[in-house]
Amino acid sequence: MIDDAQQDERRYRVVVNHEEQYSIWLEDREIPAGWKEVGVSGMKAECLAYIEEVWNDMRPRTLREAMAADHPQASERG
Repeated sequence: MIDDAQQDERRYRVVVNHEEQYSIWLEDREIPAGWKEVGVSGMKAECLAYIEEVWNDMRPRTLREAMAADHPQASERG
């Protein structure tokens, strides 16, 4: 079975929002409000691989910060 990402010939760019959540967006489309480019673009599989590498905590930024404030010793353990 061939993965959809392998068949997709379109170019994408990686975008991130203020909560540090990642997504991909077609290069030929305007980026929606609240999102910005991270400087990575390419085929779908390449962009998704980048996101998988850098986005290792799926919690929104504000939740991570709130949890760290509630339990500061937990964030020190890394």
